[in-house]
Amino acid sequence: MTQISILGSGRVAATLATKLVSAGHQVTIGSRDVAKAEAEWTGKGVRVTDAADAIRSASIVINATPGKGSLERLSALKDELSGKILVDVSNATESGPGGMPGDLLYPNSSLAEKLQAALPETAVIKTLNTMLFMVMTAPGSLQVPPTAFVSGNDQGAKTAVTALLGELGWPPESVIDLGDISTARATEALILMVGPMIRSQGMKPFAVSVAR
Repeated sequence: MTQISILGSGRVAATLATKLVSAGHQVTIGSRDVAKAEAEWTGKGVRVTDAADAIRSASIVINATPGKGSLERLSALKDELSGKILVDVSNATESGPGGMPGDLLYPNSSLAEKLQAALPETAVIKTLNTMLFMVMTAPGSLQVPPTAFVSGNDQGAKTAVTALLGELGWPPESVIDLGDISTARATEALILMVGPMIRSQGMKPFAVSVAR
């Protein structure tokens, strides 16, 4: 059992929290609006508190906040995040037409790289950002096995996160370690496919899959 905190209280956070609780972990949701998050949260076995308090009790922290504001929000939590593993599942884009993702916010870098630079005492690991949220905990629901990519500088942290992916349903053969945190700019760029895919295919679950 691992104590895991999830920053954010939207669909991504709820999906991950539900699966992680069912796997036996203690999960805390860190929200800017605790009262609202408590009122909206319907899952059992999850504590809701403010972000700083949620981080203190965890060994692994998941960033499920909207990517456009993640750097500012998490930079303010530098002391609390020191020594933690930060799993970044967000993508940072400008707002596009119809609420879809627009241009990359960090076109010559990535959100994960910016977070690692701002949080030097934190092991930032990028993963699960190349799929719609419902696939994060149900990779077997797709007709073609999807791929989860992992980027990060700390090999021990990547090993821990890969094990966590296994508990979310990702078999080892579906997980690819791309290398250091700079490789996150490649996977974050795949967000540019989301708008066209949804306009073409509708809001159906999909993910990136590497054919080998």
